[in-house]
Amino acid sequence: MMKFWNKRVKLGILTENLEFEEDIKKIQKEIKGQVKKKFAGSLAIRMVDSGSCNACEAECNALANPYYDLERLGIYFVASPRHADVMLLSGLVTFNMQPHVLEAYAQIPAPKWVITMGDCPIMQAPFEKNYAIKAPAEQHLNVTHHIAGCPPNPREIMQGFLEFLKKI
Repeated sequence: MMKFWNKRVKLGILTENLEFEEDIKKIQKEIKGQVKKKFAGSLAIRMVDSGSCNACEAECNALANPYYDLERLGIYFVASPRHADVMLLSGLVTFNMQPHVLEAYAQIPAPKWVITMGDCPIMQAPFEKNYAIKAPAEQHLNVTHHIAGCPPNPREIMQGFLEFLKKI
């Protein structure tokens, strides 16, 4: 037993990825600065699922944990489109969800932006275009930025938010 603990103390924590953590810290610092500069420190995002498998939503949920902690950077997910600055759209735009997506977009006060996330809104998902699918989202909304991936991981989502903030 002592051999195990001596080895454990000598090696330290092996699960850390220092390069990844430094990269995350750099992205977080830039996001915080951009949000402070362009949105007076508070960017409200309304996430809309227009017919997805919920993988993108699960990755966005990870952004609220203490490791990524988007709220500390000034980015908040809000429940009402009337309180939002940005719509974050995930999933295929389906026939049944299209009017609801457009209604949510209409309720966002101007100026408003749309960020699409994942491969579904741009029709790179493994779905054929048929009567039930009204994608790509660009046909219905003025998309400002796209975050690629199926699903994008939290780091890619944060990087996408940073690219969006630099773009506007």
